[in-house]
Amino acid sequence: MSTDWAADVKKYDPQADDKVIAGIVHYCGIALQHRDSSLISFSDPKELETVKSHFLKKKLELTNPEPELDAALAEVAKIMKADHTRNRVTVYYLLAKHFGKISKFG
Repeated sequence: MSTDWAADVKKYDPQADDKVIAGIVHYCGIALQHRDSSLISFSDPKELETVKSHFLKKKLELTNPEPELDAALAEVAKIMKADHTRNRVTVYYLLAKHFGKISKFG
């Protein structure tokens, strides 16, 4: 699967740092090898729970209350609403930026 992750992120943040994007791509690893796992479904509660527990809480080390994490996910969903392919890298980038945790990736 060949995707230009940086181009997708830069649709939402034209000044996005390529090193940060590469760090997120590295973090996502094998999940990006298959189309289904490279995308986020904001309508799937189980998937959103996984994003919260594995990415927001573990990787970004957030201890924010659940409603704040849910609100951030809802905000990113709203930002990406018109995009039919909600790439995992872009979602993670936007969440890391929202919480001021971009430095974790570069």
